[in-house]
Amino acid sequence: MVLAEKLTQGKFALTSEIGPPKGTEIEPVLQEAEHLRGKVDAFNVTDLQSSVMRLGSLATCRLLVERGLEPVFQITCRDRNRLALQSDLLSAYVLGIRNVLCLTGDHPVLGDHPGAKPVFDLDSVSLLYAATTLMEGRDLAGNPLQGKPEFFLGAVVSPVADPAQPQIAKMEKKIEAGARFFQTQAVYDLKAFENFMKSVSRFHIPVMGGIVLLKSAGMAKFMNEKVAGVSVPERYIKMMASARKEERVKVSISIAAELIKGMKDLCQGIHIMPLGWEKYVPEVLTAAGF
Repeated sequence: MVLAEKLTQGKFALTSEIGPPKGTEIEPVLQEAEHLRGKVDAFNVTDLQSSVMRLGSLATCRLLVERGLEPVFQITCRDRNRLALQSDLLSAYVLGIRNVLCLTGDHPVLGDHPGAKPVFDLDSVSLLYAATTLMEGRDLAGNPLQGKPEFFLGAVVSPVADPAQPQIAKMEKKIEAGARFFQTQAVYDLKAFENFMKSVSRFHIPVMGGIVLLKSAGMAKFMNEKVAGVSVPERYIKMMASARKEERVKVSISIAAELIKGMKDLCQGIHIMPLGWEKYVPEVLTAAGF
């Protein structure tokens, strides 16, 4: 468990995100992960990201384990009740998966099956509590387990949300429920991120700053309008808008590298969310000095 060792020992860690395919053609995803072997410490595997039906995170995580790559199993509350959530956590442990990121999940209305019935029996805080309870040898109903799992539990936080206090309060609840590290929503405002990190320093818990690669000015504007807790400065929007189509990747890499350089002395790791641009992650890391 390289990720757990690094974060618990106060070392800097790097993670990247991969999305399972919408279908069974898993080889391209695994090749993208191989492309980053030795460059990042672990791979977050998304769980039906944006409520779009895809191959499962659990199966994809196991395929990474079989290849000697370390996954972070993202598990959401959107599609499962507490029975299924606990069962999937036990299954993950048996399949050799140790890192778990607990999320509430996007509402189905946002995805490609808007008529799907949402579950949300638990939320991210109670899911963390459920995982912690399993690690103590019992289920949520208090029944004893025949063998207990051991996880490195993580959670998410939006560091530049306005106001920040509700995020900080929920972060504290997640720590009390068992979170041992945090990955953040996309950060584009370094000053706001610095202020947030000062506010949560008393928690003494590893925080990995989130990076989402900008693909266009339109994407940046959409995030400002539709994605809670994300604020892309006008300077970055203008940089993407003025770049010719063939230059956008280069400009995006430059922006990401600038942000990483500004964040790396403020937090204990970087989490990159390439959103289909996995092949550019090595260039981002090189440009950022890693």
